[in-house]
Formats: sequence, structure tokens, C-alpha cells
Amino acid sequence: MKKILDGVVVLDLTRFFSGPQGTLFLSAMGAEVIKIDDPRSGDPTAFAPPFDGPHGISFERRSDKDMGLAYLKRARGKKSITLDLKSERGRGIFLDMVAKADVVIENFSPGVAGRLGIDYAALRAVKPAIIYCALTGYGSTGLSKDAKAYDLMVQAAVGFMSMTGHPDEPPVKAASPLSDAISGAFAASGVIAALLHRERTGEGQAIDVSMADCLFSLIFDEPIDCYERLDLAPRQGNRVMRFSPFNAFRASDGWVVIGAATHADWLALLEVMGRSDLKDDPNMMQIGWRIVNNTVVDRVVTDWTERRTKDEIIEALGRAGVPCSPVRSTNEVMHWPQLLEREMIVPLLNPLTGTAAAASAPGFPIKFSRTPASYDSPAPIPGSHTEEILIRFANLSPAEVPQLRKDGII
Repeated sequence: MKKILDGVVVLDLTRFFSGPQGTLFLSAMGAEVIKIDDPRSGDPTAFAPPFDGPHGISFERRSDKDMGLAYLKRARGKKSITLDLKSERGRGIFLDMVAKADVVIENFSPGVAGRLGIDYAALRAVKPAIIYCALTGYGSTGLSKDAKAYDLMVQAAVGFMSMTGHPDEPPVKAASPLSDAISGAFAASGVIAALLHRERTGEGQAIDVSMADCLFSLIFDEPIDCYERLDLAPRQGNRVMRFSPFNAFRASDGWVVIGAATHADWLALLEVMGRSDLKDDPNMMQIGWRIVNNTVVDRVVTDWTERRTKDEIIEALGRAGVPCSPVRSTNEVMHWPQLLEREMIVPLLNPLTGTAAAASAPGFPIKFSRTPASYDSPAPIPGSHTEEILIRFANLSPAEVPQLRKDGII
């Protein structure tokens, strides 16, 4: 079966995580994603630690077949060419490729594409129907648009770090680079929406995606602007201001999370814990009182959980329909049957060794019934598709390629 984006050609000028995440998703859905890297510097993650190679995982490159794990994960299903966009000849070749492409994605700093002569205005002049996606830290407009941003800075800038952690503790970021991952997902969805718009109207358009906007749009569902008026600490730990109990609780052999989001959940939890007596306590039956007095409520739950194993807790609460989960270690997650059955932990291949890497990668998280999405090929050897792509998309003959290579254009 054809994939949902079969026939869509994406020129990928992105680096690091946010942009490559977006184009990774597009490749899983069938787009032909062509990575374009500078012939001198290449992809910064291709040969950066940690590495996978014949001797396993390491922070040191121990053989010429070692490749960066980040590259092996993020470049799956893509093709790779090298092209010097700073040269007049390279720019001309790129514009020839744009004429046959559907989408261009870049995550340069604002203004860089314009200085290279490949911004939306330049590409639209070549192909009015082109879809152009620019993914930046703070957006292509605004007073902070030129500020350099990595995920740490974005998490701090939008207030995420001030909310993460426990009261009276220093600010802390989420373990994963969320703003990169989330903005990549938003960029992919924006491209798909623009493709649908073009299908209906014939019009291309520019898409402006900000890491800060994307992360903020998700956290602001929480009424963080009301915390002070409600006398709540900015950092609530694992709690949510609308529910109680809603936290991590110590078991005799580890930790579990339990959440009572409804009155029925709370009543069921009291039954399982053998604390039906609290149903006669008017305070305990009021969600507002429980939220303000979370510590008291958590103590009741902890008195029950710390005398039982994780399995005992999960089994008892599962039978009663109370939301809960063990807090799994990363090693336990890698063996969780649920993720394995849904093909969310898949083998990772190293193209230089031609064998499975000593690490796994995430599968594609959206499951289509008619057009299954997956990463059908490993990350490419950098530059390995240069000749094929230039012949197909830039109208070059095989005889012209060696001279371009000699001139440093590719």
C-alpha cells in the first residue's frame, strides 16, 4: 500500500533535533525527504557522540564505521546529499531542485535563508506552489527572534522550568528536550495542513514555527497565570491543581503514580485502601479542600502504598478502575510489552556496518489502518544520494557531477 505522503518531495535543510524530528515524521508517512548538508561540515550529529559501531556504544569514535546515535535515529527513511548553498552554483542547483519539490524545511537562525538567497520569497519566485517551513527558537518575528536558542533556553524562557520540580527547590528542565521534539511534531502537522490547503486551492505558503510558541501552547492549558491568586506554588511537583490525590507514592519496592481525577475515582480508591470511613468526612469529600490540603491526602495514600509492592498496588487499583502506573526505569520501559506490541521500540541499523546497532529507536506513533507509516530504510551514509538526486532534480548529467565534486560544490 502507498503511504499517505507518497509522492511528496521534501528538501530538508535542518540540523540537530527540532527540524530533523519534523522531517523524520514526514519520511515515516511516505514523503521522499532529501537531506541537504554542507559538503565541508556535513550533518553535525552524523559523527558526534555517543557512537554506535563494531565495538558497541561509546563516547569515543573507535572505528571508521562508528556513527552518531542521534543521526542514526533522526535520519531514518531519508536520502542524503551535499551541496554548498553559499556558492552561486550551489544555490542555482538548489533552486532547480525546488522547482521539482513540494516542501522546503529549514531551521536556520532568522535571516540566514535570506542572506543565502533561498528564503520564501526567492523560492516562491521559482515555484509559487512551494510550501516553505521555517522552524526557529522564538519565531521569525518579535523582539526575541534573533536570540540563540536551545531547548534549555526555551524551557526557561516560557516558564516551563519555573513550573517543573517541587516547591522550594531550584528550577529544573524536563529530562527530554521537549521544545525540540514538540516543535518538530508541530512543523510536520503544519506541512501536512499546508499540503491539504494546496491540494484544495493550488496555493503554496510559508509556515513559521517557533519552539517557544509550541511549548507554551501546551503548558498554558494549565491556568499558570492564576496560581498566585489561588495561593499555589508555581512548582507543584507531580501534582495537578485540579485533582487530589495526584502524585507519586512510595511502594515497598519502588514507586507508583496514582490519580483521582473524578469523585468516582476517589471513592474507589478509598474502598481499595480500606478507608471507607473517610466518606463520612465532609472535608475529604470536597475536592477543593483536598487540593489545598494535598499533604494530608497524600499521607493517607502513602500509609497504604508503602506497605505493599508495586505489583500488588497496580493489580488492586486496576481491578477497581483507579488510574495508576508503576514508575518504570528506562530499562523496564525497553521491555514493556505494551510498547513492544505497538512497535514503538524498533531496531536501529548502522549503514556503515550494515548490521543492527547496539541501540533501539522509537517507532512511528500514529497508527493508520489503510496507510501504515514506518521508517523503511536506515539513516543514509552522508552524501550517498548526491549523484542520484542531482540527476533527477537538478537536470544534471552524470558527467557534470565529478567536476562539481572537484570544485567543492558537492
